[in-house]
Amino acid sequence: MLHADTRADSVRSPSALSRTVLFFRRWIANPLEMGSIVPSSPALGRRVAAAARRIAAGAPVVELGAGTGAITRALLDGGIAPARLTVVEIVPEMAEVLAATYPGVSVIRGDAWELPSLLGADLAGRVGAVVCGIPLVLLPKARQLALIEAIEAVAPGRGFLHYTYCATSPLSRTALGLEGRRLAWTPLNLPPASVWHYAPIRN
Repeated sequence: MLHADTRADSVRSPSALSRTVLFFRRWIANPLEMGSIVPSSPALGRRVAAAARRIAAGAPVVELGAGTGAITRALLDGGIAPARLTVVEIVPEMAEVLAATYPGVSVIRGDAWELPSLLGADLAGRVGAVVCGIPLVLLPKARQLALIEAIEAVAPGRGFLHYTYCATSPLSRTALGLEGRRLAWTPLNLPPASVWHYAPIRN
């Protein structure tokens, strides 16, 4: 686990250019992992942050698949205090960049599918909003279900926010037992992007 506040003094904060170079290097190495050829735009970030702030209502926020931190920056600028934000990133180099760039944010290097064990007892059941930047549309149904279950374990009943570049819902709500609605859309992102909120259907 990496904590931004414990690394900020010893690691120089990466420049915007170096973060962009890292993004493109990771995209070339594994385009399916990144989901988009360019980092998320400020316009998309503002919409994600507004939705996260509203849904969390003052509770902790968790971001999955933060990459080089475009949405992380938007969440902070949108009024979510660093102490309320936990970021999970599986790529070691990106996790180190996030930790060095965002002092006070808890940065965890790990697999989002292991979210309950990554967050531990302190956050279990207390998470107010989960923001998912992982390109779920590219994953098989079994992997989608497993991540939904991991999110439900730490944020019961809250569901999750998912930003996507699909024209329609990236997830099959019927097959996955989800309620879902599009909260926002921005043509100013490249490519145009939507923000969806999904939650398990309650019987």
